[in-house]
Amino acid sequence: MARKTDFSVCLAGEAGQGLQSIETLLVPLLKNGGYHVFAAKEFMSRVRGGCNSTALRISSRRVEALSGAVDLFLPFTAEAVRRYAHLLSPATLVVGEAAVVKRAGMQDAPFSAIAAELGDKRSASMVATGVVAGLLGLGAESLLDRIRARFAAQAATLLDINLRAAERGLALGQDLAAKSGLSLGLPSDPSLADEMVLDGSAAIALGAVAGGCDAIFAYPMSPGTGVLAEMAQLSKEVGIVVEQAEDEIAAINMALGANYAGARAMVTTSGGGFALMAEGVSLAGITETPVVIHLAQRPGPGTGLPTRTEQGDLNLALHAGHGVFPRAIFAPGTLAQAFHLARRAFDLADEFQIPVFLLTDQYLLDSSGNVPEFPLDGPDLQRHIVEADDGYRRYRLTDSGLSPRGVPSFGPGRVCVDSDEHDESGRITEDLDGISLQMKDKRFRKFDLVRQAAQPPDRFGPAEAEILFVAWGSTGPAAREALGRLADPGAALLHFTQVWPLPRDAAARLGKAKKIVAIENSQTASFADWLRLETGASFAPPILKYNGLPFSVAELVARMKEAR
Repeated sequence: MARKTDFSVCLAGEAGQGLQSIETLLVPLLKNGGYHVFAAKEFMSRVRGGCNSTALRISSRRVEALSGAVDLFLPFTAEAVRRYAHLLSPATLVVGEAAVVKRAGMQDAPFSAIAAELGDKRSASMVATGVVAGLLGLGAESLLDRIRARFAAQAATLLDINLRAAERGLALGQDLAAKSGLSLGLPSDPSLADEMVLDGSAAIALGAVAGGCDAIFAYPMSPGTGVLAEMAQLSKEVGIVVEQAEDEIAAINMALGANYAGARAMVTTSGGGFALMAEGVSLAGITETPVVIHLAQRPGPGTGLPTRTEQGDLNLALHAGHGVFPRAIFAPGTLAQAFHLARRAFDLADEFQIPVFLLTDQYLLDSSGNVPEFPLDGPDLQRHIVEADDGYRRYRLTDSGLSPRGVPSFGPGRVCVDSDEHDESGRITEDLDGISLQMKDKRFRKFDLVRQAAQPPDRFGPAEAEILFVAWGSTGPAAREALGRLADPGAALLHFTQVWPLPRDAAARLGKAKKIVAIENSQTASFADWLRLETGASFAPPILKYNGLPFSVAELVARMKEAR
């Protein structure tokens, strides 16, 4: 097999067959070997059974999207072959158990038989891990060291079985590689051993910590629960309050209470759970209480496809709550952006006393890879809190719309807030044409401040392109790589990571392209609708995907060519 600069592995089988354990072992092992890695999951909403997969993309350059090709396929069930047959090509090496999977030309790897011979059928996943490591030419000691570290808490007998299972698999994989002529053959970079391996949930959690998060409140709901779990693991080390509330209504109100008291607090949820938080978002709006809301998108309506991905909740985040009040919405596309935008969300919420949304999705949150350590330089954290004096007025009228924010017990003044319309001191009012109207106008003036701080989109390609593709959030990396593969001098891409408010020069950034094509992992191209409304730009038919799966690079290359 010819040497490549990019190599993709797909592992597929039932939930409970150890796919996640294999990924957890292989990704750091590959990174330490000097390769860039990107891993993404597809899984069904069940604890056992079904048909799940893990895709590993290994490269000599940084990769942040699925390629759409499979060089090595390991099916653990016959159903896995049927489900993922469309990804296979004549060049794909298929390795599996002949006793389970019937496929012509497949190389036999008796994972279960080897595990049974060793005395524990659960070690079949370690046999498979060894097989993949052997096929890819990874070192034995590195693999065994990873297994020792990963299963250090196991009983000595079980650990020994897992180690022997991996060794048997490694030898089998090496034999299969020699027999098939398979060679990873990618240039490696030893410096990558110093990089981190993490997924999107961990990146959001680390960004929240860097942003000064003091507390997180949530009711579990996939895929937003991953951030809660990551924060719980970090909580003792960095001093964060983590509370699993009785429901989402309680969660957002707890977060507002914490922020009212001077903390930096957040909630994490998904679409169905966030629907219960809408009244709390309105409460944040009228009381001008900062809060960070992590909204992890998945297909709806209702429970929809709870373990799949979709960019379908933009309008939900934009319109949640009644009345008029400013907000900001970030949508990271990469692990690094997830970290930096989570950090920025807390600063922006505190500075402008508004709800700030982090709009992610299952694909981003559950994908993992190697990234350089996140830099922590920049301005020192500012709490934007004043000491309340005797004459303190929480909602003092100002030209900017920003009132000085005090918190209880910091100074002798009284910090009064109310969910009804109020006067400058926070007392309820029904002076309709007087202070009530002034308060509405005061809050509205903050829209300009938030827009001035808007983060511009990233542009790739020529400044004056004939065709401009527009992506937001997690579709960005695949679209960027697809644009590079197109090598079209007349094509460019705008990738938005802040989707509300748009920067003042959004229309100018769209340029004079003859054709503008939105790329969205949704059914209705909701972001393109907002761009059209805000800028007056005309859009060609969009590139959409809404079957619960993300775009691959190969898929986008084909569809972008069609759009051209």
